[in-house]
Amino acid sequence: MSATGEGTQLLSSVQNALRVLDCFSATERDLGVSELARRLGVGKSTVHRLCTTLAAGGLLDHNPDTGRYRLGLRLYELGALVGVHMDLHEAAIPFLNEVRNRTGETVQLAVRDGREVVYVERLESSHTVRLFGRVGHRNSAHCTATGKVLLAYLPEAELDALLDGWVMEGLTPYTITDHGDFKAALAEVRRRGWGENANEVEMGVASVAAPVRDNSGRVVAALSVAGPAMRLDGGSLRRFAGVAVEAADAVSRRLGYRGATEWRREVGQGPPPTLR
Repeated sequence: MSATGEGTQLLSSVQNALRVLDCFSATERDLGVSELARRLGVGKSTVHRLCTTLAAGGLLDHNPDTGRYRLGLRLYELGALVGVHMDLHEAAIPFLNEVRNRTGETVQLAVRDGREVVYVERLESSHTVRLFGRVGHRNSAHCTATGKVLLAYLPEAELDALLDGWVMEGLTPYTITDHGDFKAALAEVRRRGWGENANEVEMGVASVAAPVRDNSGRVVAALSVAGPAMRLDGGSLRRFAGVAVEAADAVSRRLGYRGATEWRREVGQGPPPTLR
């Protein structure tokens, strides 16, 4: 097989098949052969063969009544496999590094275990003063930015079951201990799309966190930026929140999530910085 013979033709066929799949979107879910041929600049007979082959493999679904095609369930199944096999560590590490480099602060990834959060990844601040424990460290979920994020997106019945009998310890004068106030704080997390902690777990410590979702849209982790409250105040806190949201969205996409996360901004605040 020569490099300019059959091998090139096979590669071209695969590229054209991918171009066909790329034509579909959330707003254009089904397309006909003529429309696909026009968009791709390829002959109708070629597009017909491509669509027939993709449909045979389950990547497209053909409606015999209209003659139009739409994306097939096999693509969903393949996407789910990617989500299953894409380890959270593998998905998150490049973005944790990027966030740490951009903010100069400690970056953490946490998961929930009951009423606690467990930090499964942590990259140290570049600053001399370091305030945080190692990977595997636990904190109560009620007083941390990561915990608020992980609890905010629970189904209401599951959250109520967790709150039942939960005596929230007041670690500082700023810790929320009232269940009603806490549920209001979680509603604010959902409204903004990120959570914060300022002097709630320890005086002088602040953090922001954003949700990481799996391919089904379930929040499975929280990505946080944490540091001394004197460095994470006012504008810095909000700027770091934007970076955390965008990084968490990027991790979510690597886990297979395709939904849109809206950046919730207050009056006078712009969108989050672009994560390169």
